[in-house]
Amino acid sequence: MTTSARAGTRGYDHAAACYRSYDDLLAIVVPFVDAGLDAGETVVVSLDRDKTELVRAALPKAADIAFLVADDVYARPAAAIKSYRELMAGLVAGGARRIRIFGEVPRSALGATWDWWARYEAAVNHIYDEFPLRSMCGYDVRVTPRHVLDDVASTHPFVVTADGRHLTNDHYVEPPSFLSVSRPLTDYPIQLTPPLVDLIDPTPIAARQAVLDANRSGLTSEEVDDMLLSVTEVVTNANRHGSPPVRVRLWSDTERLVVTVHDRGTGPGDPFAGLLPAPNRSTGGFGLWLAHQLCHHVAFARDEDGFTIRLTMGDPDRG
Repeated sequence: MTTSARAGTRGYDHAAACYRSYDDLLAIVVPFVDAGLDAGETVVVSLDRDKTELVRAALPKAADIAFLVADDVYARPAAAIKSYRELMAGLVAGGARRIRIFGEVPRSALGATWDWWARYEAAVNHIYDEFPLRSMCGYDVRVTPRHVLDDVASTHPFVVTADGRHLTNDHYVEPPSFLSVSRPLTDYPIQLTPPLVDLIDPTPIAARQAVLDANRSGLTSEEVDDMLLSVTEVVTNANRHGSPPVRVRLWSDTERLVVTVHDRGTGPGDPFAGLLPAPNRSTGGFGLWLAHQLCHHVAFARDEDGFTIRLTMGDPDRG
């Protein structure tokens, strides 16, 4: 690794800050925030409640800092992107010259749903580059799995050390390259049982009705409706843009609904599909983005048999 150029040389300066203790965290966050305040930048901190109080106590009481609750901001990757883009657009319109954010995805993001958060960390290097932004993403190595840390190293152009050095990351992979690598889907335990629904080339209406009829979950009516809308959109996309046959399968227990939609095509060509709405709805990108807004997890994979999207409503970490 080599020392990086300063933040002004690029629209978005995106760094990973891995730490091993709360003292390490404070040693990274406090100087980062202080430097932003001294430079007259707009400063935002997005951490869980306990870490927020820890950081708040270490900063001047009169400091003009916006504190956001990480669980709210990082509910879903596509929603986080939408919220941050709206926030930064508003700040720039209000006169902000530079924006400085320290954020950390919730610990729950480091489990079964990490694949779409890895896509988020890669994609924002492109998506946020229009803003005068410097951000650090915190990762506590005591609780972060090794494969997650590997992805963190691949998705951040810079890294910050506990002693404050801001370094160019030689392991960084440009977003299109990172996002083009297909990750195999790891089946949930429930998927090792026969599906309750197994349809070939259903219409969107038939797929929707089959999901409604087979649902055994205790999900709220709003969550079930969100899944029905997501299935409708994804099956419509598969019929229009994929290659037959289109196969829809569903598993359900008292806590979740899991639906896979498979076709023999190659899937969307846009590496950012699902994280941003497609500018042209006829390409099918809007439906995938909508599913990313509504479901608790969306994963997809390509292999020699085609393209599969898995939609999950309910806690993915519980299988």
